[in-house]
Amino acid sequence: MSSSGNTDMKVNPQRAAQLIENLSHVSRSIQAANKQGRQIRLVAVSKLKPATDILALHSPPSSQTPHLHFGENYQQELLEKSKLLPRSIRWHFIGALQTNKCKPLAEQIPNLWCVESVDTVRKADGLEKGRKALVEKGGWEGKGDEQLRVFVQVNTSGEESKSGVEPGEEAVSLCRHVREECPHLKLQGLMTIGAIARSKESQEEGKENEDFLKLKEVRDHVQEVLGGDALELSMGMSKDFESAVRCGSDEVRVGSVIFGERPARKDAKVKGEVEDGKG
Repeated sequence: MSSSGNTDMKVNPQRAAQLIENLSHVSRSIQAANKQGRQIRLVAVSKLKPATDILALHSPPSSQTPHLHFGENYQQELLEKSKLLPRSIRWHFIGALQTNKCKPLAEQIPNLWCVESVDTVRKADGLEKGRKALVEKGGWEGKGDEQLRVFVQVNTSGEESKSGVEPGEEAVSLCRHVREECPHLKLQGLMTIGAIARSKESQEEGKENEDFLKLKEVRDHVQEVLGGDALELSMGMSKDFESAVRCGSDEVRVGSVIFGERPARKDAKVKGEVEDGKG
């Protein structure tokens, strides 16, 4: 597929204008919270939203800067969208990983930029096999680094419902495995999904989020033990991204504030008529 994407898709101008304004609002909020002037990556989480929404932000009017980074939670939906949309998009897989689907995920999507939810050695090994296969069969079209970036997910809240390795030596061990045993992967950093109660508290009372502080602590420990390239922090979503930025996040994952409320999964359409009005 060429970098121009699918020209058959029609973007509703009103919807596009609203999405661009929503994205700009989030960007301004990030800048306001970013007192140190750091580079912060904004991943627009487009799960269950049509491909035309993504196209509106990636291929906006000439006066607007194209947005590059988009996040998806479901593997089949990501695969379908990646076939419809330009190869210049940098896809992030941010959903729960199934071990047996790691290899095809890394092998079938050449412009998969990052996988953010690695929490076991077997999943890392599956992604390694998939990216290796992609490179060897000539499916890699990028320039320079052929490695697939990965974040190790850490369960900072201790909730049983959350995925992720335990803070401490379990995190160090998995990060070491990616670095030493997975030559087609690049350890980009660590990711967490904070507890909802802590997110609300940090927003309402201006407190520092305990989960974000814990992830910084884990990152610093991993960095001290392993050395090498600086590791990023991926933390903060629609309800707490400003707090995450203030705590030092290098990347935030924002969906509903940009795209609006999501439909039920059974009602979502990858390619179809895009709704009018607000996002």
